[in-house]
Amino acid sequence: MGRKTYSLSAAAVIATAAISLSSADGVEAFAQDAIDAAPGSVIQKAPEADNSQSVEIVPEQPVFVSEEVVQTLPETSEDDANDKDFQAGSLHELVSKVGDDTELTEQMRCLAGAVYFESRGEPLSGQLAVAQVVINRAEDRRWPASYCGVVYQRAQFSFVRGGRMPQIRSSSAAWTRAKAVAKIAHEGLWESEASDAVYFHANYVRPSWSRRKTRLAQIDTHVFYR
Repeated sequence: MGRKTYSLSAAAVIATAAISLSSADGVEAFAQDAIDAAPGSVIQKAPEADNSQSVEIVPEQPVFVSEEVVQTLPETSEDDANDKDFQAGSLHELVSKVGDDTELTEQMRCLAGAVYFESRGEPLSGQLAVAQVVINRAEDRRWPASYCGVVYQRAQFSFVRGGRMPQIRSSSAAWTRAKAVAKIAHEGLWESEASDAVYFHANYVRPSWSRRKTRLAQIDTHVFYR
């Protein structure tokens, strides 16, 4: 009777230990101690415990930053630096800064040629206005979509003869200025008094079409219209 009671008590102790301990190693160690303490006792080995553990993932609460977030400014690009180089207090100063150290494309040569032949004796503002007319026409669907197309359009510019541009004195100061003015107009570096003009004529003539156009400005001997 005493032996049977002890065996049941030992089994109860082992069952309690199996519930309390989280690993199989702990259960086996505890059972072995019980066997050593009570020789002859019959004790069943507890089943191996599953070592895998269930882990609950708790999402972190969002953290709101109350301080101002300031983005770093991008580094100054080469284009920005070039724009700063061309800043000037007057058109004359800007022309001197632009210079003529770049090789002209065909389209830019047509634009500079119009400035050279139509207005090389005009003040710089007048030369810029002539360039602006060519640019405005190239952007208007009523005219060809390129500088050369505008310049060589039939019966539009009197300096064009037989569909050709006369020879340019490329070593002259007038050609140097014309190239600079063309670049300034093309890149929009200086606002022209002619703004959106698409027509002009000399002030010593009065063509019939001028009465149907809106006059925008007169610069020296040229009158500009839209």
